[in-house]
Amino acid sequence: GAFFYLSDYNMPKCLLCNSDSTRFYKEQYYQCTNCKGIFRPIERLPTLEKEKARYDKHNNDTADEGYRNFVSPITNAIMDNHKIEDMGLDFGAGSGPIIAETLKSKGYEPYLFDPIYHKNYALLENKYDYIYACEVIEHFHKPYDEFSLLYNLLNNIGKLYCMTHLYNESIDFDRWYYKNDFTHVFIYTQETIDWIAAEIGFSDYKIDD
Repeated sequence: GAFFYLSDYNMPKCLLCNSDSTRFYKEQYYQCTNCKGIFRPIERLPTLEKEKARYDKHNNDTADEGYRNFVSPITNAIMDNHKIEDMGLDFGAGSGPIIAETLKSKGYEPYLFDPIYHKNYALLENKYDYIYACEVIEHFHKPYDEFSLLYNLLNNIGKLYCMTHLYNESIDFDRWYYKNDFTHVFIYTQETIDWIAAEIGFSDYKIDD
C-alpha cells in the first residue's frame, strides 16, 4: 500500500496578520484562519495607477445630498464627541472630501491626507484627537502597518472612526456588490476588528451598524 499526505503550500498569507488562509471565493478572495479577514492575494493587488484610475471615477461630489447622508454617521459622531478646536485628520480623503467640507461648515478644521490626492506626509508627524477613514480601510494593502500608523497618530484619548462594510455569514458573498470593486482588497469581519483592537492596542471599540 501507499501513504499519501497532500498539502497546499500555495495558500497566500493573510495581509493583516500573516497567518495561513483557506480559499474563500474562487481565486479572488481567501479567508484568514486566524483573524478571519477576507483578502485578495498579493498577485491580485492593483497597482497605484489602476487604483487612481478607479478612484478618479468616484462621484464624491461635495454637494451631493445622498452622499452627505451616507457619510453622516461619521460627521455626526465627530460633532457629538469632539470640540471644534480639536485636531482632526481625514485619512484617505480622496478627491472629494465631503466629510471635511461638512465639518468645516460647522467650524471644525480637519487636515486632509491621501497618498494620491493630498500627499502631505508631514501631517503624519502630528498627533490627533480624532481621525476618520471613510470607505478607506478596505483598500489597505498592508492593513497591519496602516492600523499601527493610525494608532500612533492618535493622542492618548483620541478616537479613530472607520466606515466600511463588514462581512458576516448572512451575506451571500457571490451576489455581494462590495466584493466586485477590485480595489477592495481586504474585507473585515467582527472577529477581524476584535483582532486589530487587541493586537494593536486600542483600549476599546464599538461597532455601530
